[in-house]
Order: sequence, then structure tokens, then C-alpha cells
Amino acid sequence: MSVLKEFKSFAMRGNVVDMAVGIIIGAAFGKIVSSFVNDIIMPPIGVLLGGVNFRDLAMVIQQAAENQPEVVIKYGMFVQTIIDFIIIAFAVFVGVKAMNSMKAKEEAKPPAVAEVPEDTKLLAEIRDLLKKS
Repeated sequence: MSVLKEFKSFAMRGNVVDMAVGIIIGAAFGKIVSSFVNDIIMPPIGVLLGGVNFRDLAMVIQQAAENQPEVVIKYGMFVQTIIDFIIIAFAVFVGVKAMNSMKAKEEAKPPAVAEVPEDTKLLAEIRDLLKKS
């Protein structure tokens, strides 16, 4: 039973929950970026390149035989995946840069000066008066 308690303690720690939320949001963000690249960016680029559909760009290595499927290198899909990666990497870079700048601003703030309690002030005044005498 101690293993279950230990696992529960591990799983309910803040860092693990934050990581799980980050992974879920990252997966959803990856799908959004893939759709953006496939449906928004690549069609105009294909039109500019003479009506090329990147999904169809492939090189046949071996034609289909009787029971063998066709062997194809889909370099168009690879190009789309590279563009997906560049967009996601840039988004992560911008996010990390923003977090680092916020952290730097927070560290640059001078520490708050703790106000000295009234009794300590009075004791310091008494000490100073006794030194003068």
C-alpha cells in the first residue's frame, strides 16, 4: 500500500500537474500549427510555385507489384513537417524569451525594505542617548 501512497504523493505534486497541463496544451498547439501550415500557409506557396500541392510531392522508389505496395519517399510532407517545427520552435522561443524578460524585471526590483518596529527604534534612540552621556 505504501507504493500507492508514494505514487499519489508524486502525482499530486505541483510540478507534475503543471507538466501534464503543458503537455496537453502543447499537443493541442501542435495540431493548430499543423492545420495552419497545411491549410493556410502551404496552399498559397503551392500556387506561387505553379500550382504545386506539397502533399502530393513524392518520389517513387519502387512501383506497386502484385502483393507489394508502392514504396514512396514523401518529401512534400517532410517539407510541411519542417515548417510546422519552425513555427512551433519560434513560438516556444518567443514564450521563453517573454518569461525570461519578466523574470529579469522581477529580479531587477530592489528588495522591499522592512520597516523597523517602533520598539526597536525607541531602543536605538535610548542607546544613542546613552552613548552621548
